[in-house]
Amino acid sequence: MKVLNFGSLNVDYVYQVDHIIMPGETQSSSQRNVFAGGKGLNQSVALVKAGLPTYHAGQVGNDADGEMLLQVLREHGVDTSLVNKVDGLCGHTIIQLDKYAQNSIILFGGANRCISEAYREEVFSHFGKDDVVVLQNEVNDLDKIIDKAYEKGMKIVLNPSPFDSYLDGCDWGKVDIFFINEVEGAQISGKESKEEILDWFKAHYPDALVVLTLGSAGSCCLKNNKVYDQDIIPVETVDTTAAGDTFTGFFLSAYLGGKTIPEALKLAARASAIAVSRSGAANSIPTLSELKNE
Repeated sequence: MKVLNFGSLNVDYVYQVDHIIMPGETQSSSQRNVFAGGKGLNQSVALVKAGLPTYHAGQVGNDADGEMLLQVLREHGVDTSLVNKVDGLCGHTIIQLDKYAQNSIILFGGANRCISEAYREEVFSHFGKDDVVVLQNEVNDLDKIIDKAYEKGMKIVLNPSPFDSYLDGCDWGKVDIFFINEVEGAQISGKESKEEILDWFKAHYPDALVVLTLGSAGSCCLKNNKVYDQDIIPVETVDTTAAGDTFTGFFLSAYLGGKTIPEALKLAARASAIAVSRSGAANSIPTLSELKNE
């Protein structure tokens, strides 16, 4: 089994603010930091740190930011042989981080939104039946990527974030595993409670495994009509930016590695608790050895 993460590569510009800015308001930032990020990069790093060798496919600009993103992936052990360089700007985000560790994110797609059919075909030529592809909604032509992975017989994992119109053309019936948070769950299903969201997925995609993260209320997983619950691990929160991506990476690594769903949920909860206790995105993600040594 080979694991491919076909996803975004972003530079995160993180501004420390007292509160998330209101329309028409000007506010001074007390600090600015620059991190490697993007849901794709974060999840690739999390998968590798959790012990699962991973290929990353995606695009960077042909500039210093692109080299920085590639270097971060390599430093964390992600295979970058399939990453493509294109003319233009890298994807980037502007993140407001308030005194309560909540964030607000503006996303610019850049190179992430310029993926061509030729590049897509080249990437998938290296994978086949029973391999795994991990996807997020920060690259263009996600519908075609899903269709190609399904055609190849791959297991498809989707984190439909950010939830927007790019998802409308995707065939979610081809997805094997969903990772969603409570906001996305409500947007997708039109429901509010955990039970209603899971019931909606059970009715529409009964064969899929669904992982639902619920913030301070913990997380749960739906599989074969059975729901598994997991509480959060209480810590002092510093930055929640990569918490969901960390959870995804560690759950997947454990689950694909043969762990039970409760074991995978617990490991993911412990890993994301460490991540939120640190600043930044990819650099905040712990290693499996850190969890074993706790």
